[in-house]
Amino acid sequence: MKFFTGLIFCSSVLGVSSQYWFTFIPEAAQGAWDMLRAYTDMREANYIGADKYFHARGNYDAAQRGLGGAWAAKVISDARENLKRVTDLFKYGDSGHGAEDSRADQAANEWGRSGKDPNHFRPDGLPDKY
Repeated sequence: MKFFTGLIFCSSVLGVSSQYWFTFIPEAAQGAWDMLRAYTDMREANYIGADKYFHARGNYDAAQRGLGGAWAAKVISDARENLKRVTDLFKYGDSGHGAEDSRADQAANEWGRSGKDPNHFRPDGLPDKY
């Protein structure tokens, strides 16, 4: 619900034309699907050291959809990292544990969204299926 509320709010503030909605909304939905697919692939692969690759790949695939896909990738990536930060706070307290990993994840997210090749983060030995 927050996702669509954000879409409506942003469009009203930016004065987006109705024609824009016909491309933005499908791009955002497809981008969200790309992010979900990268996440499920990461879980399925269960491969040590591959998380940055899947972060970059999900963001890359979503951003290739267009502005809506890139927007969805940023919203989902930021939400995931913020949720991770909160859960780490409960696990580890205020020790800062996990902050470096979160920054590295965000760098991989930005790398993919900017259109750079996600294979830069691909670990040796990851099956070709991914």
